Amino acid sequence: MVDPLGFAGKRVVVTGCASGIGHATASLLVQAGAEVHGIDLHPSDLSLAAFSKVDLGAPVSIDTLGFEGRLDALFNCAGMSPTRPAAEIVRVNFLGTRYLTQKLVDHMSVGSAIVNVSSNGGARWRNRRSDLLAFVDTVSFAEGVSWFDTHRLAIPNGYAFSKEALIVWTLQQSQSLIRRGIRINATSPGAVQTPMLVDIETRVPGEVIDAVAQPIGRRSTPVEQAWPLLMLASDAAAYINGVDLAVDGGWAAGMMLGD
Repeated sequence: MVDPLGFAGKRVVVTGCASGIGHATASLLVQAGAEVHGIDLHPSDLSLAAFSKVDLGAPVSIDTLGFEGRLDALFNCAGMSPTRPAAEIVRVNFLGTRYLTQKLVDHMSVGSAIVNVSSNGGARWRNRRSDLLAFVDTVSFAEGVSWFDTHRLAIPNGYAFSKEALIVWTLQQSQSLIRRGIRINATSPGAVQTPMLVDIETRVPGEVIDAVAQPIGRRSTPVEQAWPLLMLASDAAAYINGVDLAVDGGWAAGMMLGD
């Protein structure tokens, strides 16, 4: 058993557990002895305590989730590729993730934690702060869909917008959830070698993707993204709240310096 961060016996939910970062995260948690409840649209090959087939783009599907009992940590790893239509991406990457979290947070108590996987594609959220705050302040899934449809022509990149929204919502929720003893943070990966990246490369030249893998000079593996997620959700990070952690080999640092 590998459990350096103390997850043995904890009850956790991992979305996107069938592949990529979610699969790596769920795998580490299973090895640590956690009770892992997986959520994905596709079946997982892991030995999980429970698995639920859920479409995060459809509230009616999320409503079928029958989770009961306590929840110690929620890992929101599921996401849709930027090759898909913008409206679909926003439904899964933000609205569905938010809706699922709202359903599960009542199972969480003091000491529990939420970690959301965003992207370095959302790094420029400050440039659209007012629009993003208006979007994340929508009350329901349907209201969020309506807001995006109304403002769609002013949003050039649906994927980036969805990840920007996830970061802003994480920061916003960190101010209220912590009063209940629940921490919430996000990570922003760079280029990660996953099935999603393979799909992206059908539309985007490899040299463009490799430019994002600078200055470290290589793409990340999924497990290199999973360990920071576990750290942020562990007791070792008990005073970390409201952080968007860049896990990108230094790309965001270079961007902030104008490199």
